[in-house]
Amino acid sequence: MVGRSEIGPRVLPRGDGSLWLHLLVDLRRRLHLGAFDDQFPGELALAEEYQVSRFTVRQALRILREEGVLVTGRGRAPRVAAPVEIAQRIGSIYSLFESVQATGVPQRSVVCALDVRRDGVMAARLGLEESTPLVYLERLRLAGPEPLALDKVWLPERIAAPLLDVDFTHTALYTEYARLCGVAMTSGEEHIRAVVPTPAEQELLGITSDVALFAIERVGCSDGRPVEWRHTLLRGDRFSVTADIAVHDGYRLRTDLPVFASGEDAKR
Repeated sequence: MVGRSEIGPRVLPRGDGSLWLHLLVDLRRRLHLGAFDDQFPGELALAEEYQVSRFTVRQALRILREEGVLVTGRGRAPRVAAPVEIAQRIGSIYSLFESVQATGVPQRSVVCALDVRRDGVMAARLGLEESTPLVYLERLRLAGPEPLALDKVWLPERIAAPLLDVDFTHTALYTEYARLCGVAMTSGEEHIRAVVPTPAEQELLGITSDVALFAIERVGCSDGRPVEWRHTLLRGDRFSVTADIAVHDGYRLRTDLPVFASGEDAKR
């Protein structure tokens, strides 16, 4: 259980000209700990609590509003916005970027890697020789101020090389793949399963041990040709999937999978 001393305000560093930024960081910390679940304080209360000016408070709150964390209105006290769940209908080609965008939540990506490498396993999954060079893109995807997913993608280098110069901080892979390489996704196959995150994944995605992840593996095709292999870890508390079902079409029960996993498989 989080104690009062942990969720209370911290003394802000002063003298470096970024007092509002230090305030913003501490407010984010307290929001994450649930300090304002019952009520978010007004400008005057925050100014008194942190011993700063209302102008400093307004600067910090403006960023939280832009990020979709706070909801404010003229003459109304700010309140914490309800978490937005990203709902995705399966059975069609979709872009996580567009799914988040449709909710109105600001999004961005932290690009962890964008390079050319050789990976025999991934090349084989794309139907290529094991020595074939691949463009590798790894991103931490954020919806609002919090992480949503860890996304890893492998693409054939001979067609995806132009993507190496793209800034993927605020743009969708499929948009750039079509614009620069002439590749449009037309079909594919996707496997979704629930996994228990490792401690490293918990830290990276900002979750606790009681939050599971969706592990999504996708091979994307353009006119029947594999042009993408993707592995995505999505927070189970911020993402859901829906499907249409009928009498003759339904879910397939995989009987070739073990009931219990061990070792690294149990962690994944």
